[in-house]
Amino acid sequence: MLMGFGGVWGMMTDIEQPFRPREKLLEKQKYFQNIHKHTYLKGRFDMITSVAIPLALAGTSLFLIGRGVYNMSHGIGKKE
Repeated sequence: MLMGFGGVWGMMTDIEQPFRPREKLLEKQKYFQNIHKHTYLKGRFDMITSVAIPLALAGTSLFLIGRGVYNMSHGIGKKE
């Protein structure tokens, strides 16, 4: 026996109150839109995650690529 969705849609027609009043949302929105520095780059550890880790990954990959090119050009590490 299949049940229809009439009961679910009937419950959704009631207008629900928002979690916060609209005035408070607009107030917070104005505050965060006027911040000059991005809110996700304000912590002291953000320099580590946004600069140091990508630089370390880029440096490591460039070193490994350079070593691979050097080994290929000199024939080092070939399997016989």
